[in-house]
Amino acid sequence: MVESITERITKIRSNLPASIRIIAVTKQVSVDAIRTAYAAGIRDFGENKVQEAEEKQGQLRDLPNITWHMIGHLQGNKAAKALQQFQWIHSVDNLKLAKRLDRLAEELSCSPNICLQVKILPDPNKYGWSIPELITDLSQLNQCQNLKIKGLMTIPPQGLDHGQTLSVFEKTQELAQEISKKNLSNLNIQELSMGMSEDYNLAITAGTTMVRLGRILFGERRITHKKVESSSPLGRG
Repeated sequence: MVESITERITKIRSNLPASIRIIAVTKQVSVDAIRTAYAAGIRDFGENKVQEAEEKQGQLRDLPNITWHMIGHLQGNKAAKALQQFQWIHSVDNLKLAKRLDRLAEELSCSPNICLQVKILPDPNKYGWSIPELITDLSQLNQCQNLKIKGLMTIPPQGLDHGQTLSVFEKTQELAQEISKKNLSNLNIQELSMGMSEDYNLAITAGTTMVRLGRILFGERRITHKKVESSSPLGRG
């Protein structure tokens, strides 16, 4: 028998520490499925694309207390829209984008929660800072006073074994600790956005605070959208 969305959520939640936030990745997931997840207790939803999120958010305005997370690659020309639609942006992957979001956040009088996307291992298929690049940019990121820079986000390269994947997550946690020790006033790196459907248990072992789960909650993607934004497959769950 195929498990329902509610059954999947109940099973996964029962095996997760209470401190870990489940972000339901709803890329190409129907509004009805999102409502089912909401009824099962999910309040955090992650989208890859600004336009797809906008369509769903418009149909879900009756549901209170939803927190929306931007987890896909964010193009600079979509930054203002993203600030208006999302409370969290996990995929801030370069200094130019961070500075743009900081300027726009001041104009829009908002203070978004931000994760900095890092590439622990070289990967041409992912966006993000390398460790040396991020360390170099910390002082300028610390000047982004309109952003609440709260954590790091990472996605391991495809094709790694369990040990290699765990190492990526552990090094991300170590990087977060290293940044925290610098006592930068505007960088409060307490959150780790690590782990998707196929590797979230490894991320839990490494100390993640947020897991981005799509397929394991909703099954295979059910809907597609004709209008597609140029993006990389960053937020897959």
